[in-house]
Amino acid sequence: MGERGLTHTDARGRVRMVDVGDKAVTERLATAEARVSMSGATLDLIFEGALPKGDAIGTARLAGIMGAKKTSDLIPLCHPISLSEVAVEIDRVSSAARIRTTVRNADRTGVEMEAMTAAAVAALTLYDMIKGVERGARIESVRLLHKAGGRSGEWSAPGLGG
Repeated sequence: MGERGLTHTDARGRVRMVDVGDKAVTERLATAEARVSMSGATLDLIFEGALPKGDAIGTARLAGIMGAKKTSDLIPLCHPISLSEVAVEIDRVSSAARIRTTVRNADRTGVEMEAMTAAAVAALTLYDMIKGVERGARIESVRLLHKAGGRSGEWSAPGLGG
């Protein structure tokens, strides 16, 4: 562990990848979300399947799955891990599309970054699908909602419960 108690730095403060070799393989799960805010008219186009670029929901769902699989290529200190499940759900909530991702694995390190990457990539893809109709759409609040498994156990974002 680094001199300030940070696990991603060594005693001299240099960035390093954490050694997870001695950690137990356990079932791990993480859920994350992102929101893409836009007008009601654009939301109607998305959820009616009437966008000029085609099926925005299916395309964003697939992009989220692909993003989770590529997390270690995108985030420098993430370990490459196997994933047993990646689920991406997209719902209409108020004036936004809510993207909720769930990632599972059995490994020595968790899947929080994979869940958050899936949500972010799905949100970016949804924006790409609608930008010709509404450039002012906003990607907001990419965040971890819940994680379970591993040494640190279970955690939920405040207000969500267990």
